[in-house]
Amino acid sequence: MNQQPRHRAAALIALSLAASCAPESPQSASAAGAGAERAAPVEVADIEIGPLTERRVFTGTLEASAEVVVAPRVAGNVERLSVDIGDPVENGQVIAWIDDDELVQAVAQAEADQAVGRATLEEAEASANLAKRVLARQAQLQQEGIASSAELESAEAADAASRAMVAVAKARVVRSEASLETARVRLGQTRIVAEWEAPAASIHKDRPAGDGSGAPAGPSRYIAERFVDVGSIVNSSTPILSLVALDPIVAVIFVPERDFSRLAVDQRASFTTDAYPGQSFEGRVARIAPVFRRSTRQVRVELEVDNADLRLRPGMFVRATLELDHAEDATIVPVDALTARDGIEGVFVLPLGAKTVRWAPVQRGLQEDARVQVFGDGLSGGVVVLGQELCDDGSEVSVFDAGPNANGGR
Repeated sequence: MNQQPRHRAAALIALSLAASCAPESPQSASAAGAGAERAAPVEVADIEIGPLTERRVFTGTLEASAEVVVAPRVAGNVERLSVDIGDPVENGQVIAWIDDDELVQAVAQAEADQAVGRATLEEAEASANLAKRVLARQAQLQQEGIASSAELESAEAADAASRAMVAVAKARVVRSEASLETARVRLGQTRIVAEWEAPAASIHKDRPAGDGSGAPAGPSRYIAERFVDVGSIVNSSTPILSLVALDPIVAVIFVPERDFSRLAVDQRASFTTDAYPGQSFEGRVARIAPVFRRSTRQVRVELEVDNADLRLRPGMFVRATLELDHAEDATIVPVDALTARDGIEGVFVLPLGAKTVRWAPVQRGLQEDARVQVFGDGLSGGVVVLGQELCDDGSEVSVFDAGPNANGGR
């Protein structure tokens, strides 16, 4: 309750106490009659029927929707960097070069080995063809009784050996081709390329690039950090650069267990950040973690937010508002109307045209700011929002007119 209602409550209580403590003249006592009770001064607000949305505010941090650390696959000296922190990067763009002198020589050596292997294969195939012809001639001579069986067997052995030499030569050619391909691949890896796959689904899944929606089709990655300089010697897994995706951007919040059951993917959300006072950004619940953190009993929730203009950046502090539930025809009373009697929560109802209040037990439902949904019987007319401590079931009341929201005409 703010300061103004507190002052009004104090005034009502003071008025009631003053009235109860003031001395009475014999004439007024006889006019009122023995045991007559004075009306309790109260403030009353209307019971409303209408829509109510329960929202909850959580604090969190913006994160990139994707982050990739780029590292070389070969060791060497960083010869050139074509980008720096904050630069945009296209998919497939070469962003760094590693010194390739040794690998160029390795490719040349592999090409020479391949040439030798092919020459050896040609020689082996020629020898095999000759051995095959010799074997055929010896077989014919042996049939004519000119060549002996030993000569035929020798020709057969020579033919088998030549065919084996061809197989060995072919295997060496295959090995030399593989070595050459490996050398070429390693040489190509001296050019470090920024590559990534597009996400399967995002906030832009129904908006093609450059569709006239006002958002630039532009690059989807930016250089977030540079870990080395030109001239640095790196290994095959040394980080060189990190790339981040900024559109869409992700707001990460942590939701307690009591609100978990009302979370759902695609649920609407909005948030504000200190970088842009007075502005609100719309998004949706994109992912809900399947487990709670044991230390806090909270679950990680990621909100996906359109960031085509790149105003939002990772690391910004945000206050996110989630719409947890909504009711169209809710019975609504001010939160200040709720009070407790004998451990039971309820409200004092003042029906239209009545002068006495009725105690009505209620159950809470959704809450939106200072308005709450209630469930109970006979909830119509108005409810006491100040002066409940002066009331009992059936008490006569005098309505204090506190402004346009009060039901002072009763």
